[in-house]
Amino acid sequence: MRLPARCASAVMAAATLCWLGAWPVQAHPHVWITAESTVLYENGTFVGLKHRWSFDEFYSAMEVEGLDKNNDGKLDREELAELANFYVSGLKEYSYFTFPALGGQKLQLGEPTDIWLEHKDNILSLNFTVPFAKPVLMDAKSFAFSVYDPSFYIALDISKPNSMRLAEGTPKSCKVSIGDHAKDKANDAALNEAFSAQFGAMAGGSVKAVSVTCAAS
Repeated sequence: MRLPARCASAVMAAATLCWLGAWPVQAHPHVWITAESTVLYENGTFVGLKHRWSFDEFYSAMEVEGLDKNNDGKLDREELAELANFYVSGLKEYSYFTFPALGGQKLQLGEPTDIWLEHKDNILSLNFTVPFAKPVLMDAKSFAFSVYDPSFYIALDISKPNSMRLAEGTPKSCKVSIGDHAKDKANDAALNEAFSAQFGAMAGGSVKAVSVTCAAS
């Protein structure tokens, strides 16, 4: 397995002392990610989140150095597969930076699927799907999630228009909203309470909850 020597790579994989030793005294971002997440829907339930995380250009350039094995001037999925799996496997201990909650209670996750990297226009993007261990009924109350790094070493930006969205086929009565714009403001408090119970005061008040609500039919 390729083990990148750079500290930033170890951070993303969340697997080395480089990261663990640095974040308590440097709780501000060193890697920037534009995060997109799609809430997956099947048969009246929400079943997981499909992520696409695009790294900043500087980090992307470091990570792809030397990976063009066939020297054709581009990087395909096969050339990036080892790095993609390295990232996601390393994030397991940290819940893949994915924190869903229902009624303030943390939801368990399943094993990630559909893991791949894309390199386009000098930007490296990690794609993977994290299923919920148990589906969430679409009419469940106070269903929310957040995508973030508990150490705040990595900044995951979810402010891009339509960055948090519902999958095609989701009933039109369902809506997704972020933070202060959430229809159900109680979701923010419930989600932060769940995070604080897992990660301590570090998480409280600093995480944007993404609320998913469906109007009664």
